[in-house]
Amino acid sequence: MVRPRTISDEALLDSALLIVRESGPDSLSFGTLAARVGLAGSTLVQRFGSKANLLRAALLLAWDRLDADTARALERAGDGGAGAIEMLVMLSGQYRPDTFADQLLILREDLRDPVLRARGQAWLAVLSDAIEQRLSGDARGGGAGLGDLIVTQWQGTLTMWGFRRRGAIKTEVRRSLTDLLDRLGITRD
Repeated sequence: MVRPRTISDEALLDSALLIVRESGPDSLSFGTLAARVGLAGSTLVQRFGSKANLLRAALLLAWDRLDADTARALERAGDGGAGAIEMLVMLSGQYRPDTFADQLLILREDLRDPVLRARGQAWLAVLSDAIEQRLSGDARGGGAGLGDLIVTQWQGTLTMWGFRRRGAIKTEVRRSLTDLLDRLGITRD
């Protein structure tokens, strides 16, 4: 008879993500997760097979959540330049000065792992296409057009903010993107 699971995989992966966010990806092990959730390490090995699989599963869960946040932002943001800016401002709310640098360790894992990198590529394509549609009305989107340019500016703004820490991140993102659209002569209505 199979014993029922007392803790769901999602709850385990939530705990794994906390470990990764608090101490970095290298700190995640079956032992550290077992200590946090009160299960035997061997139970976790049975579920995930390897540390690499555990880390990938945890980061894929994070990508799933970011995709859901992105879908909500796409739904809520209006049209035009103002909508493009608002969408990216909404997605900037996850960054905090005290944890921003730690997020870069997670990004390192996303860039190393081909499965995670593919998720990042797909996410960037969704953002770029959504911005293209808002700015040009072109349902095709894509390419190295305005969407890519705006997303690149947004990501650069996040990095600059990480160094400078001038004001709230949402305020800085809004200022930076508004300035870019103004310089490009793109209306925000």
